[in-house]
Formats: sequence, C-alpha cells, structure tokens
Amino acid sequence: QVQLVESGGGLVQAGGSLRLSCAASGSVFSFNIMGWYRQAPGKERELVATIHIGGTTNYVDAVKGRFTISRDNAKNTMYLQMNRLKPEDTAVYYCHGVRSGISHWGQGTQVTVAS
Repeated sequence: QVQLVESGGGLVQAGGSLRLSCAASGSVFSFNIMGWYRQAPGKERELVATIHIGGTTNYVDAVKGRFTISRDNAKNTMYLQMNRLKPEDTAVYYCHGVRSGISHWGQGTQVTVAS
C-alpha cells in the first residue's frame, strides 16, 4: 500500500520560513510526478508545485521565488521549502504522487501564517 505522510507544518509569523516533508513508502523516483497542493478554508484545493521524475519543477505564480520543491531519494522524501511566508499561504498542505497511473494523497499538514 502506498503511503504519503506529511510533516513540518505549524504556526509562523509573516516573513518566516517552514519546510514541509512528505515521506513516501518506497522510492520517490517510483512516482512519475509528485507535488504539493493546498486548501485554504472555504476554498478549493489548488496546486502549489510539482516535480517530475526527470527533475523538472513547476510552481504556481503565487509562490514562485519563495517556495522550492525538491526530493531526496535516499530518504524517500519530498520537500517544500517555504520562505517569505505570507498570511495568504495559510492552508492545509497536501502531498500528492502518481505511481503507475494511480493518484495518492497524504493526510495533510496545517500551515498557519500570522500577520
């Protein structure tokens, strides 16, 4: 069974940083694509960043230059480094991966940015 487990969320002041981790069961390179999504209260879940099996990364405009997605195969873990956080980044952040055509989600981790 594929499992994705997020950690690293919390409360931070605006301008601060957090690093989210997503621990995967098995190699992160077994996923064709992995990414981070977020869902703020009353809003739909939205894509934040993706990393493809070849290493290509993509970001939503709102986080470009502030967030960095990466992975460490030795640790079977994907990361989201979030810098210069803003109150509008407050959301539950979800790890996502596609393996063999099947979509997998983590349980989410709360990120709250205080102004």
